[in-house]
Amino acid sequence: MASGTGTEAGAGPEAALGYEQARDELIEVVRRLEQGGTTLEESLALWERGEELAKVCRHWLEGARARLDASLAAERAAGGGADGDADDEA
Repeated sequence: MASGTGTEAGAGPEAALGYEQARDELIEVVRRLEQGGTTLEESLALWERGEELAKVCRHWLEGARARLDASLAAERAAGGGADGDADDEA
């Protein structure tokens, strides 16, 4: 019933993050892990958060790839592939 405000359940936090936000937070998590000085429990929590953030980034990148592929396929279908770019790059 609530629209997009469920940040505590399921995929709420991940779904709310954009690619850049997730990437920036992931960079910070990695920096903190590399820096050390955290307890084992804190390190595990950081690692788990990093895994979640990496999944969010992967999801965004896969979605972008799918959109690009669909756009290229539609362009080829509409234009009949007259440019021949694919042959030039191969």
